Amino acid sequence: MPSSRSTSLSDRRRPARHARACGALVAALLLSGAALPAGAQAHGLVGRTDLPIPQWLFAWVAAVVLIVSFAALSLLWPQPRLERAVATRRLRVPLLLRVLAGALGVAFFALVVYAGFAGTEVPTANLAPTAIYVLVWVGMPVLSVFFGDVWRVVDPWRALARASAWGLRAVRRADAAPLRPPLTYPERLGRWPAVVGVAAFAWLELVYVDRDVPSTLATLTLVYALVQLLGMGLFGIERWRSRADAFAVLLEFFGRIAALELRDGTVSTRPLLSGLPRLDAAVPGTVAMAAVMIGTTTFDGASNGELWTSVAGPLQDFFGDLGLGVTPSAELASTVGLLAAIVFVGGFYRMGIAGMRTVGGDLTSGELAQRFAHTLVPIAFGYLLAHYFSLLVFQGQSLAYLASDPLGDGSNLFGTADATVNYTVLSAASIWYVQVAALVAGHVAGLVLAHDRALTLYRDAREAVRSQYWMLVVMVGFTCLGLWLLSAVST
Repeated sequence: MPSSRSTSLSDRRRPARHARACGALVAALLLSGAALPAGAQAHGLVGRTDLPIPQWLFAWVAAVVLIVSFAALSLLWPQPRLERAVATRRLRVPLLLRVLAGALGVAFFALVVYAGFAGTEVPTANLAPTAIYVLVWVGMPVLSVFFGDVWRVVDPWRALARASAWGLRAVRRADAAPLRPPLTYPERLGRWPAVVGVAAFAWLELVYVDRDVPSTLATLTLVYALVQLLGMGLFGIERWRSRADAFAVLLEFFGRIAALELRDGTVSTRPLLSGLPRLDAAVPGTVAMAAVMIGTTTFDGASNGELWTSVAGPLQDFFGDLGLGVTPSAELASTVGLLAAIVFVGGFYRMGIAGMRTVGGDLTSGELAQRFAHTLVPIAFGYLLAHYFSLLVFQGQSLAYLASDPLGDGSNLFGTADATVNYTVLSAASIWYVQVAALVAGHVAGLVLAHDRALTLYRDAREAVRSQYWMLVVMVGFTCLGLWLLSAVST
C-alpha cells in the first residue's frame, strides 16, 4: 500500500495535471472561438452592430470563465450535491387559489383565440401574435426558471381536463369505480410527440410565411388545445402532459432549474438546479428534446446571417428547379436548415458523449447520453434568453396597449391603449452584456450538473474529472457558437 506521504504527493500533483490538461483545452478551444467569423447585425427589434467590446474578446472571456469553473469544480466539488438534494415543503396552496389560477389560464386562452378570429389581421395590433410568441414562447420559460413550473398552475387545457374529470366524478354514483383512462400511453413513444410539437412550433415561428396572421394562429391554437384535451382524456391528464404536450414538457424542463417546486398544490424549495438530476431522461425522446430546444434557437440566429444566406440561395434554386414556387421553395429551404441545426446540435453532443465513453465505465454511449441529457437544459435556456432578450424587453411592452385594445378595433378598456414601446429603456451595450451573461451562466450551470452527475457514475473523483474534459469541449463549443450567433444575425 502507498504511504501517506506518497498519497499526499499524488493529491498535490493532481491539480497540476488538471491544470495542464485544461491549458491544452484552452489553447485549442479559444483559438477556435477566436476564429469564428464576424457577423453583421443582431436579431431583435433593435440592432447591435456597434458591440461594446470586440466579439473575439467576448469569446475568450467566456471560454476562460468555463475553464476556471471546470478547474474549481474538480478541486472544490469532490462529492455529488445536487443528486442528493431534497426539496423542503414550505406551504400548501388552497384549492380555491388553484382553481382561480386555472380559470385565469382558460380565460386568457379564450381571449387569445377570440382576438385571433375577431380582431384585426394586423399582427402588431392584435393580441394573439404577441401573446403566443412573446408571452408564452419567451416569457413563460423565463418565469419558469425563476419561479418553477408556472405553466402547470395556469395551463388552460389541464384546467379544462381536470374540471371535466371532476364533473364526471360528481355525476357518477358514490360506489362507482374510480375514473381510469381508457388507453395506456405507449411507453415506446416517450416524449417524442412533445419533441415533434416543439419542432413544429419552431417551424411555424421561423419558417412558415403566414406565421403572424392572427386568424391562422387562433386556428392552430384551437386545434392544439383540442388535441391536448383528447390526449388527456384517452391516456390520463398527467401522463399525457409529461410525455406528449409540447409546451408542458418544455416548460417543465425549464422549471426544474428553479429553486422553487410547484406540484400537487404545494410550494417547496430546493437548491438551484437540483430539480434537473431528477429528470427521467431514460424516457425515449428526452435527448432529442434537449437537442431541439437548442437547435431551433441556433437556426433562428443563423438564419439571418451571411452563412445561411450563402446556403439558402442554392437550396431555394434547387427546389425551384423542381417546379415549386418562390414561397414553397423558401419554406422548404428553411425547413432543411432547421432540421440541419437540430441534427448538428445533437451530433455535437453525441461527439462529447463518445469521447466520455473512452474514459471507461460500464455505461454505453446511449446510456451516457441519457444520463447527461439534463445538462443541456440550462444551455437551452441560456440560448433562448440571449437570443430573445431584446424581443422580450421591447415587444413585451406592447402588452400594455394590447391589454386595452386586444382586437385592434380602437378600444381602450384599461386606459393604456395609447401606450408606446420605449426603445431606449436599454442600450445596445446593456443588451449584449445580459445576453453574454445568460450564455455563460447557462454553460457553467451545465458544467456543474455534468460534474455532479459524473461523480455518481464513475469509480472515483479523478475518473469523473477526466470524463468531463469532453463535456468541457461541448460547453465551450456551444458558448462560442452562441456568441457567434448573437453577432451574426440581423433584422
